[in-house]
Amino acid sequence: MASNVFTQFKYSDSLTVVGISICTAIVCEAISWLLIYRTNSYKSLKSTIDKASKKLETMKTDPTAPKISAKKSKTKKIDRVETSLKESSRDLSLFKFKSGAVVALVLFAVFGFLNNLFEGKAVAKLPFVPIKLVQKMSHRGLQGEDFTDCSMAFLYFLCSISIRTNLQKFLGFSPPRGAAGAGLFPMPDPKTN
Repeated sequence: MASNVFTQFKYSDSLTVVGISICTAIVCEAISWLLIYRTNSYKSLKSTIDKASKKLETMKTDPTAPKISAKKSKTKKIDRVETSLKESSRDLSLFKFKSGAVVALVLFAVFGFLNNLFEGKAVAKLPFVPIKLVQKMSHRGLQGEDFTDCSMAFLYFLCSISIRTNLQKFLGFSPPRGAAGAGLFPMPDPKTN
């Protein structure tokens, strides 16, 4: 009787997808914690990246910078710190790759299960008609021309991205500050502005 009431509930399918997304994010973060975050190697790399990014930020924004004669030596020091930061970020990415494969397998298995469970069934209703590019994913596998119908794949995709990212931030597992940019987007020199 209780399960019959739940299946007649207007939002039961969308809540099921969101609930499974939350559970999947928790399982994926538990796997990442077991394989990555609790290890001394990860803690050491994270500490190195944090120190190097703070040092680099301090070196680039130091108001008591020496005059032109020492500018070349300062540039060399900054280059060395940037190189060290890039290498540590690369090592961290390779280190995380191990668990990434396991997490990907879990996500694919859950997606396959949900795809079979909700095949051809709209799980939510969008409050707008999405642009053509998004329609291909939001209406994937659904019959009819009502493009406000939302497929499981689209809802699961949105939930997976948002829930897992926020869970990582909440648990403190988000990448270190310097790892995200690691020289890809160099900080502007305040003296040239």
